[in-house]
Amino acid sequence: MTEQRIGEWVVVRRHGEHVAELVLDRVKAMNAVSTQMARALADACAALSADRSVSAVVLTSSHERAFCVGADLKERNAFTDADLVRQRPVTRAAYTGVLELPMPAIAAVHGFALGGGFELALSCDVIVADDTAVVGLPEVSVGVIPGGGGTQLLPRRVGAARAAELVFTARRVPAAEALALGLIDQLVDEGEDRTTALALAERIAANSPVGLRAAKRALRLGQGLGLREGLEVEDAAWRTTAFSGDRAEGVAAFNEKRTPAWPGE
Repeated sequence: MTEQRIGEWVVVRRHGEHVAELVLDRVKAMNAVSTQMARALADACAALSADRSVSAVVLTSSHERAFCVGADLKERNAFTDADLVRQRPVTRAAYTGVLELPMPAIAAVHGFALGGGFELALSCDVIVADDTAVVGLPEVSVGVIPGGGGTQLLPRRVGAARAAELVFTARRVPAAEALALGLIDQLVDEGEDRTTALALAERIAANSPVGLRAAKRALRLGQGLGLREGLEVEDAAWRTTAFSGDRAEGVAAFNEKRTPAWPGE
């Protein structure tokens, strides 16, 4: 395993050849997203997006009791209105960076994942959480709205009415209820979220890199479209795989009863 620190509070670890772990590492602040941390997260996501050797990303936290508690309200309390306007593109780039990772992304959640912290998890494709997880979008309780994608991503997960109830009440949802409502995808024993997510990432990364990126693109772009339009998106994604080296290798490996050696192109 190799490790690279991006800025002061974000770490990228490589597990084998094709899995990257993106670690939120602002421990003393329970991973509250400051301007500096947001900038580092955006930079890390940009680097991962450009790395064709990465087939799956796991977003984790080094804090024992929290995934991420959202925006750094202590920092924001000192902001002028002009400061807040200047910060907005920086923080938005961090959430968008996770959302637009071209490869499958898995969030490994334990403890508090609130506000922007839960929005980071929602920006991933799959959320694995342990029994200690508490999730929610409490922004209206401090006079703002979910601004890291929550008003758009949550309805896509749980439907408009359920999302409205959760956003309007600002309530915190414990792990078991979060699973029942579809706020998370897999619930595991305490302390097993990271291990489970990394194992899932390894399983995903065994598949075609070209196929994984094309499948994610079709899934994301097709959301909200009519069936006919969605099938056009799917067809375009299929065409990027149909004439690729990965497709040729996948078919050959199947016929020869061996494990594919994906060229990734």
